[in-house]
Amino acid sequence: MKIRKILLAGLLLIASSHANAQEYDLVIKGGHVIDPKNQIDGIMDVAISDGVIAALAQNIDTAQTAQVVHAQGLYVVPGLIDIHTHHFWGTRLDQNYMNGPNAFPPDGFTFRNGITTVVDAGSSGWSSFPDFKKQTIDLSKTRVLAFLNIVGQGMRGGAYEQNTADMDAKMSALTAKQYKEHIVGFKVAHYEGYDWTPVEQAVRAGKLAGGLPTMVDFGGSNPTLPIQALFMEKLQPGDIFTHAFAQIGGREYIVDMDTEKIKPFVHEARKRGIAFDVGYGGISFAFSQAIPAIKEGFYPDAISTDIHIGSMNAAMKDMLTVMDKFLAMGMPLNAVIEASTWKPAQLIKRTELGNLSVGAPADIAVLGIRKGNFGFFDYIGHRITSQQRLECEVTIRDGNIVYDLNGSAYPLNMDFKRYIRDENRRRQSMREH
Repeated sequence: MKIRKILLAGLLLIASSHANAQEYDLVIKGGHVIDPKNQIDGIMDVAISDGVIAALAQNIDTAQTAQVVHAQGLYVVPGLIDIHTHHFWGTRLDQNYMNGPNAFPPDGFTFRNGITTVVDAGSSGWSSFPDFKKQTIDLSKTRVLAFLNIVGQGMRGGAYEQNTADMDAKMSALTAKQYKEHIVGFKVAHYEGYDWTPVEQAVRAGKLAGGLPTMVDFGGSNPTLPIQALFMEKLQPGDIFTHAFAQIGGREYIVDMDTEKIKPFVHEARKRGIAFDVGYGGISFAFSQAIPAIKEGFYPDAISTDIHIGSMNAAMKDMLTVMDKFLAMGMPLNAVIEASTWKPAQLIKRTELGNLSVGAPADIAVLGIRKGNFGFFDYIGHRITSQQRLECEVTIRDGNIVYDLNGSAYPLNMDFKRYIRDENRRRQSMREH
């Protein structure tokens, strides 16, 4: 005990000798920072204090820093934002993604992928959202936001999602206003039939809620609903077309299969303000759509997973794998990072997220690139290869390390050093007062 006191006194003395150095909770040293919002692309240090970004600079002094992450040879990017997930897990075996077995709690699969924010895409509706908030949003370390399903019960499955009588724009908007901290928009999903009612109700809810976006997943119909009418007549600027690279029966595709070119009106829709989200899912992505689009320079506005129990064990796997596929198709790294951070933050109108601006929440992913021979396939069995894939080394959420793959942080257990820092601050405050 005596030795510990002597050691503590010595460390406090050393800390006091650096009184002119800036105190930080954490500094990420020597990483290649990519921050699309601020057009930063180079080697820099990132400092964090009190859960927010405190500074970006070269060679930040770490003399009084409680913890340092060594990021040499790694990429430092804003915490990834996956705007299409399903996390309303539960034990109701007769239900799908609403309090059922096809969804899962987010924390076990987010941080190891560098994800700090997810947006559940319509698993809950206005009548079931309070339960989703109580059992998932309130209990998760991951930031969990939500698109509210226009169906009151949400993604319960089967006939429940076809019930137009349960699609209530007014109640949906009122719920969004009540839970404005968590609800970022509305979702249309899985509706089967030649009927615009779900889209019209969701867009109306968005207007009633003060301009929140609608995310549309066409369920399918015969004949197919024309996506040109959807983009140019039904949706509003800022609304989101998910499963953009899907090739599924009952839905119209954005790439003309005869010419292998993006249909001209799709470009016009983007100019009008319609956003295009990957929403990979189980069968909602095909290389036959994505490769021609990427070759043409038509990049997604948001890279997302549509992660659920089925898709996570199929071709999709996880967020980094989806990002890997776009890299392998020729999308530049900076564009992939932007579509996984800053652009989704703008789509959901949470522009405090997805960037490393001073004062922004300290949500950060430290990513490495593993070299090797890798294969990526889609649900129909088309396969492409790559010599690299992304790997998450460290994830920081609100300034705290929540995932560290290889022990890149020093000290790994920072309780003792944090105590020294806090004690030094207390003594400094006593001297000032």
